[in-house]
Amino acid sequence: MKYSFSFFTIVVLSSISFLSAQKKNYLTRKGDSICDNSKNIVFCKAIDFYRSQQYDSCYAYSNRALMMTNDKEEKDFFHCIHGYSAYTKGLYKKALLSFNSISNSDNYALIKNYLLGNVHLSLKSYDKAVNNYKYWIANNKDTNNVIKKAVLRNLGLSYIHLRDYETARDYFDKELSLINSNDTVAIIDAKTYLANVYYNQYLDEDAIPLFKEVYELSKSFNNVELKHNASLNMAVVERNRKDYQQSVAYYREHIKWKDSLFNRDKIWELTEKDKQFAVAQKESEIAIQDEKLKTQKVVQKALIFGASGLLIFLAFLGFFYKKLQKKNSLITQQKEDLAIANKTKNYLFSVVSHDLRSPMNTIKHQHLQLKKHIENNNIEGIREANNSAITVTESTSHLLNNVLHWSLEQNNQMVFEQKEYPFKPIIEHVLYDYENLIEANDVEIKTNYLKNSLIKADRESLKIVLRNLLDNAVKYMNGKGAITIEMGVDSEDFAYVSIQDTGIGISKEKLERINSLKDVSIDKINRSEGVGLGLILCQTLVKKNQGVLSFDSEEGKGTKVTIQLPRSEA
Repeated sequence: MKYSFSFFTIVVLSSISFLSAQKKNYLTRKGDSICDNSKNIVFCKAIDFYRSQQYDSCYAYSNRALMMTNDKEEKDFFHCIHGYSAYTKGLYKKALLSFNSISNSDNYALIKNYLLGNVHLSLKSYDKAVNNYKYWIANNKDTNNVIKKAVLRNLGLSYIHLRDYETARDYFDKELSLINSNDTVAIIDAKTYLANVYYNQYLDEDAIPLFKEVYELSKSFNNVELKHNASLNMAVVERNRKDYQQSVAYYREHIKWKDSLFNRDKIWELTEKDKQFAVAQKESEIAIQDEKLKTQKVVQKALIFGASGLLIFLAFLGFFYKKLQKKNSLITQQKEDLAIANKTKNYLFSVVSHDLRSPMNTIKHQHLQLKKHIENNNIEGIREANNSAITVTESTSHLLNNVLHWSLEQNNQMVFEQKEYPFKPIIEHVLYDYENLIEANDVEIKTNYLKNSLIKADRESLKIVLRNLLDNAVKYMNGKGAITIEMGVDSEDFAYVSIQDTGIGISKEKLERINSLKDVSIDKINRSEGVGLGLILCQTLVKKNQGVLSFDSEEGKGTKVTIQLPRSEA
């Protein structure tokens, strides 16, 4: 279960928080009083070891103290610290015996029930844990919210294990209401448990937004465990939604979160080494082929001069000539392939080095702004900086995805399988993933589904195209605006989806270049003409799906992009 690890952490920490608080009141005063009055070395050492959190020694000396006293109040005190020392060492059954031996006096009733609740929770006796915690809540008059939040959380955990999710949710809601808005760690923990409650009830619409909120909060907080747990939960959620590509991304972040996703120098160094290795390998192959050709020429001359007859000479000459032609053709083809590969790699390196520079600087600036707003406790500034950072991060992430997808497509490693799918769910799934980006950019989405139909396409490559087109629509929006998604049927053979925005539009000259991309490969593209990798990837994938991608735009009034795909009914 997703909450098992967090459950253990909360029980231990809440216990420590509780007894740490006690050091300032009754237990501290009682320990000092026993030591001062008895002058017993064993008693005083047990108390000193407890105070300094040396629980191994405290466990041994408090056990000796219990055998040396018959005083009821002293026994209650030493049973308390003896049980707690056993609890910290994981000796839950011994801790249970010690805590049950404490009397029900007013001084120890709340402490006893709280500690018994923690032990029962660790022993998975959830009904008993609930009874102890409810006694504490019913009789507690202290206003210490730290202890109260711990009790509410442990009650929620107990009810999760008892599969009473509604009650568990109530206690987590109560805990959340006590948390200070500046306590990011506590908010993340509480919302994680709430998300797990919804998720275990299969209420994904309530659970997934909470998981996403926790994930976004954890990214801005310097806590290793929070980042690991948040990214792992998102990986599990995406895996269960069968979005394996996104799930793998979150798993990678979970494992390697310490590494910078935008360490451009390392990316450049590794890719440059790959390029040099590939070029050296190809050059070595060409050199070998050249040497072979030279050898063949020597052999050919030797056969010409050593031929005993014209027919034999002509036969051998024809044979070697054809072989030479074949090898020359192979070398020529290899040189052409190498030139295209080098130009493609140079193009991709240009995209990475050029297009990442601006967002990296923007993200750095946003982090500085965010730090400044946090120091000034400027919530509105934090929200604006966070929204801006989300936009830049999403855009950069899609740029990197385009590089990955293009590399996979060029190496024929992209899984491509055309099947029959309803058109509408594919579009809605992509739009769902864009809710945060749309909200951050203050853009309105309108949908007009005229007629749903079955299409024959590769679903994942179609999603890549839709994401790129939505990215461009948001990117080139002039401030606030709207994006209209329309889906319908062109004819018996084709269905279509159009994405129309109210952005800055495209000039007539640039529009002609974009619409002429249908039969242009990357090795013939001049990037200075304003044609990006995303549009080339879109044209390639739509064409591979036997569809048509067209653009219609007027500068200053927006752009309309239409995808036509074959219908399966046809």
